[in-house]
Amino acid sequence: PSRRILTPHDHELFLSSPTYTLILSFIFSLSDSCASEPISSAGPVSSQPHVIITILSVLSSIEQQSVLHPPDDVSGSRFGNPSFRPFLDSLTPLSHAWHDQLGLTTDLLRGKHEAAKAECSAYLLASLGSRERIDYGSGHELHFLIWLLCLNRLGLLPPSTFRALALLVLPRYISLMRHLQKTYYLEPAGSHGVWGLDDYHFLPFLLGASQLKGHHYITPLAVHNELLLEEEGDQWVYLGMVRETSRSKSVKGLRWTQPMLDDISGAKDWGKVEAGMRRMFVKEVLGKTPVMQHFLFGGLVPAAEGMSREDEVQRELGDGEVVEGEIPGHTHVHRGEAWGDCCGIKIPSTVAADQEARKKGGGGEGFRRVPFD
Repeated sequence: PSRRILTPHDHELFLSSPTYTLILSFIFSLSDSCASEPISSAGPVSSQPHVIITILSVLSSIEQQSVLHPPDDVSGSRFGNPSFRPFLDSLTPLSHAWHDQLGLTTDLLRGKHEAAKAECSAYLLASLGSRERIDYGSGHELHFLIWLLCLNRLGLLPPSTFRALALLVLPRYISLMRHLQKTYYLEPAGSHGVWGLDDYHFLPFLLGASQLKGHHYITPLAVHNELLLEEEGDQWVYLGMVRETSRSKSVKGLRWTQPMLDDISGAKDWGKVEAGMRRMFVKEVLGKTPVMQHFLFGGLVPAAEGMSREDEVQRELGDGEVVEGEIPGHTHVHRGEAWGDCCGIKIPSTVAADQEARKKGGGGEGFRRVPFD
């Protein structure tokens, strides 16, 4: 897979392509599949189809690999830990075996299994964060859903598995990423937290809002009730996300730390929240070039006809200097701003600040935490 959204015109072609419709359909179908369902309604892991159990096992194996690649001792640093790179490198030789376990065999793919495994592996590894920038954001999260979409297109994840994907696999992936964020101090991709929702994630809020539709007593205002978040956060993804992100903030109150969540809490019901999250996903993830310029296209998730190719594009996009970024092959334009949309601003992770505070003892005493980002 390779990047194909290299110009604004490429992005416009993507937004009117069958692949764009395919991605929306898959993600919104996952959201529909978990409507009004707590996590426990999926049943025990042992009762799930083999492919779901295997995916969960793969995510656990990735987490175990991080134990073999502990973070470098960079005392006091709140920026990305360089050990993240060898950790990611160690996953590459394991990924093909994982996809064999998932069923990407010669019999299934009629001789094209190596190409399919390579493509699926690229999406899985891309979903863990940027090796070069040691950061993570909604674009990486999207690649995890694209990995699942590829398995769906190969016939391994039929619609009957969507409920388990939403209620078991996605929460396990979020748990894995929280572990990696805390271990390697992954920086939030971009200049800000994700629209005041979360420094890293978006899709759990979409699916989590769907989960809560029609709930008898948990309303959108419940995000301000700390006791309810503690008691119900393990069953409802949305509440669990609010609980987890609030724990790493030194300033209490969603109004200050997650202003978008604070605004959303005034919605009439969860149906309104989910509808808003769908619109936000369309506009702020798929519709934003700084996010989608890193999106990978391949045989299972094809680019639209006429989109640029990385090896062909070395030209200016309007006025400005074409600059080779710190990521190899990542060419972009600076038009005189201090920072381009592409580059963002390197900012410390609040997760890193929280972890460093815990190392100092006292849950934050003696170490000044980053208050808002």
